[in-house]
Amino acid sequence: MIKQGRRFGTPLFLLALTAIFSPSLAAAHGNVTIEEDICVRRVGGNMVHFSAYQPQIEPKAQYCTDIPDVGDTFLVVDLVDPSLRSLPVGVKIIRGVNENEQDEAKTVAYWKPVSHPDGVVRGEATLDKGLYKLIITAEGLSPSSYVLRVQQIDYSKFGRAALGPLALLLVLGIVGYELSKSSRVRGWFTSRRRS
Repeated sequence: MIKQGRRFGTPLFLLALTAIFSPSLAAAHGNVTIEEDICVRRVGGNMVHFSAYQPQIEPKAQYCTDIPDVGDTFLVVDLVDPSLRSLPVGVKIIRGVNENEQDEAKTVAYWKPVSHPDGVVRGEATLDKGLYKLIITAEGLSPSSYVLRVQQIDYSKFGRAALGPLALLLVLGIVGYELSKSSRVRGWFTSRRRS
């Protein structure tokens, strides 16, 4: 009875793992609601969406906090909530992740606060390899920020991406071990040796 349960349980377990780790089931950045979008932040309770573009590298690619290469980068902040469009909104980009008002040498780009009736704050910055902080301010509201990684490896994403294949290898190793213990498989190998 136990051997029969193993015989049917293992394939069902493998089928379940395949369904869980199937790439077609993975949700992409574009398949999430705006509230779940990693590129959305709140400035004083109002939503903004950040995008970065490097057309000299990949003409149609849109990035958020992980920017793949150094050089000229077009930065766009969409003011999702219409109430922000009548307020002066500004953007500051500093090198590193700590904002120190006394150290203006770290400021890479600054767009002074003005109103944006079209709902889009645009600008360009030349970014070198490293970490940056993009700070969005709106008059009278609490600021919001993004940490930008330029030509950096995000090891947490790398680890999450490797988790599925590692789990599959572990399961295949267990199945192989169980099969090697099976009397039916041992009998097959023994009969092959005698031939």
